Amino acid sequence: MKKLTLLMLLLCAGFTSMAQIEIGLQVSPTIAGNRFIAEDRYNFEKESSSLRLGVGVIADYFFAQNYAFSTGLLYRAKGSEISYNYTRENGGVTETISGKDDLTIQYIELPITLKLFTNEVAPGTIAYFQVGGSLNTKVAAQVNDKKVIDGEKIIKRFNIFEADVLLGGGAEFQMGQSTKLFAGLTYHRGLTDIDDFYEKKLGDKNIAIKNNGVSLDVGVKF
Repeated sequence: MKKLTLLMLLLCAGFTSMAQIEIGLQVSPTIAGNRFIAEDRYNFEKESSSLRLGVGVIADYFFAQNYAFSTGLLYRAKGSEISYNYTRENGGVTETISGKDDLTIQYIELPITLKLFTNEVAPGTIAYFQVGGSLNTKVAAQVNDKKVIDGEKIIKRFNIFEADVLLGGGAEFQMGQSTKLFAGLTYHRGLTDIDDFYEKKLGDKNIAIKNNGVSLDVGVKF
C-alpha cells in the first residue's frame, strides 16, 4: 500500500512538472438575449438584444501539447429587453396582463472548459476550439434600470445560481517568448431558469426564462 501511494505521488508530481499554466486577462463584449419556455398564449418576445460587458482572469492548464483545461473568474452582465401580453377570463371579466422589462443581471462566472489547439496555421498563429460550461453566481440585478421596485430589491427577484454551456473558437498570436494575444467568439447558452417572477405573475409554473449570448473574447496571456 505504501509503495502504491508513493507511486501515485511520483506520477502526480511528474504530471505537474510537465504541465504548463498560462494566465491571462480577458475582455468580452457580449450581445446578450433571452429565450423563453412558455406557451404561445403568453406572447413572450425578445424586444431587442443588449450589449453587455464581461471581464476577468482566465487560466489555461496544459496537460498535453495541444490540450488544456481552461477556467478562470469573470464578471459578466446578461439579460435583454423582453415583453409579454396575456389575456384571460377571470370571473366573467376579461383581464390583460402585459409588460415590457429590460433585464440586467450581473454574474461572477467560473468556466469549466476544454480547449483544443491546432499546430501553427500561420507563423506564430494557432487556432483553438473551446467546449464546456460555466457555473455562475448572481451579484447584482436591475429591471428597467431600477434596483428597487415597489419597496422590493430587484436582486431578490432572480435566482442565485445559473449554469450555461460554452462553445467557441478563435486564434492565438505569439507576441514574444511568453506573451500571447488572443481573439475569438463564444456562444453562451443558459441551461437554468433565471427567475420565478413570471411564473408567479402569470400563475404558470412551467414558464422559464434563460440567458443566451454571443461574446467577442479578446485578451492577453502571459
